[in-house]
Amino acid sequence: MAPHNWFLSARERANPVSELPVWAGGNLAEPIIHGAAYFDRLVDEVEALESGDHLFFTDWRGDPDQRLRPDGPTVAQLFAGAAQRGVVVKGLIWRSHLDVLAYSEVENRNLSETVSAAGGEVLLDQRVRRGGSHHQKLVVLRHLRAPERDVAFAGGIDLCHSRRDDATHRGDPQAVQMSARYGKHPPWHDVQLAVRGPVVGALDTSFRERWNDPMPLDSENPLAYLRDRLRGADLRPDPLPAQPPDPPPCGPHDVQVLRTYPAVRPRYSFAPDGERTVARGYTKAVRRARRLIYLEDQYLWSTEVADLFARALRDNPDLHLVAVVPRYPDVDGRLALPPNTVGREQALSLCERAAPERVHVLDVENHAGTPVYVHAKVCVVDDVWASVGSDNFNRRSWTHDSELSCAVLDGTRDGRAPTDPAGLGDGARVFARDLRLRLWREHLDRDPAGGEDADLIDPADAVAAITAAADALRRWYDAGRVGPRPPGRLLPHRAERLPWYTRVWALPAYRLVYDPDGRPLRARRSGTW
Repeated sequence: MAPHNWFLSARERANPVSELPVWAGGNLAEPIIHGAAYFDRLVDEVEALESGDHLFFTDWRGDPDQRLRPDGPTVAQLFAGAAQRGVVVKGLIWRSHLDVLAYSEVENRNLSETVSAAGGEVLLDQRVRRGGSHHQKLVVLRHLRAPERDVAFAGGIDLCHSRRDDATHRGDPQAVQMSARYGKHPPWHDVQLAVRGPVVGALDTSFRERWNDPMPLDSENPLAYLRDRLRGADLRPDPLPAQPPDPPPCGPHDVQVLRTYPAVRPRYSFAPDGERTVARGYTKAVRRARRLIYLEDQYLWSTEVADLFARALRDNPDLHLVAVVPRYPDVDGRLALPPNTVGREQALSLCERAAPERVHVLDVENHAGTPVYVHAKVCVVDDVWASVGSDNFNRRSWTHDSELSCAVLDGTRDGRAPTDPAGLGDGARVFARDLRLRLWREHLDRDPAGGEDADLIDPADAVAAITAAADALRRWYDAGRVGPRPPGRLLPHRAERLPWYTRVWALPAYRLVYDPDGRPLRARRSGTW
């Protein structure tokens, strides 16, 4: 398999200013499913750092008191302890909107101040497009005396409340406020990726580009700048230590780092016209799909994104789209709920019109019947190409906020039939197929060791199995829950159709506020990424 058939070329990346490699070979990528597993691994890896080693991180939200294990440490204790041991701790957290708007300005500031007081340097970063955010979730750990131990984590899991859940989906004891339909401790489904090998150097470079950008941290927020000056906040990043050489090769995985940066003024020094390799990378992979696209996503909004899937479905009569999404938006309220609803309703309708029998949208609940909030951002195409990241399938994530994802191509063919489901000669690959199967086993209550995978490998059989399980659970509910609950946690997703008088105001609000467009004007006019 030639990686260039799936990965973006340097020309297709369209950002020659960045020092990021086109892609990196010789890596070992491992999906970590659920926040509890990720947090546990993160504690082990950070506690192994020694004086002089590097801990760099970016985040959308960071709660200093979030316990990473039931008995701790908290995020602040873990990172502050590393700084006190002499580890070089540097962080960039989005400044965030106000807490009264259900955001995390105070929490992010507290984490910044706590870790900085211990000897690290964590900056609040507002170098975003107006109304945008820094949504990247990245931790890079470098061992100067043992580079083979270097590791990076990238994906959908923030270092904050509600994320420490596991396969039982009982929720995090430290919960954020959400729609009441998710209960006091919202069940949470999420995925992070651990990578070792040369791609750690690429992710290190990505962090350094943001850190070293000369744009003022408060460029779009004069009031925040004034508050920071009065508080004596750190507004100038200190120089970073020299970047170590890339870690040695250690595995069969090619990894391409995909990012979103909007077009802003003043321009990013590392992306003068922004960067939309997330959108471009998905577009290239989806156009190559022939049998099965599997998505897990928090939103699945935007007609622009849905049109990509609709075109693929029309062009390939054997192609199925399976998407797992939250049952409800994370917010309630007469003003907040409709814009959150109308975008998905539009996108799903567009896909279903293209191939009504081949679009399967599902949501998840735990065994108590409480809906699970799907925060994962995962895509698997034909068991060949897979991505895990921070980006959602919407225009905001593809053009407006900062995002970071990793696309993986495994050099190891999967020997389970069908060995080449798409029929293009690429062959199924172990990483992509195993990622999909691990997720489906949990959703269907199958053997975690893979002993019940027989009908989940071939795309046609797999689609039949997952939709049959969801339909069986729906029938059990419709019949009044008579008899044993069928196995599985998936239900067919029922998109809410808003009345016309609500759509009149909800659709403009959705397009302008919830799902804005961060592309340069020429890209908007041409309809390209």
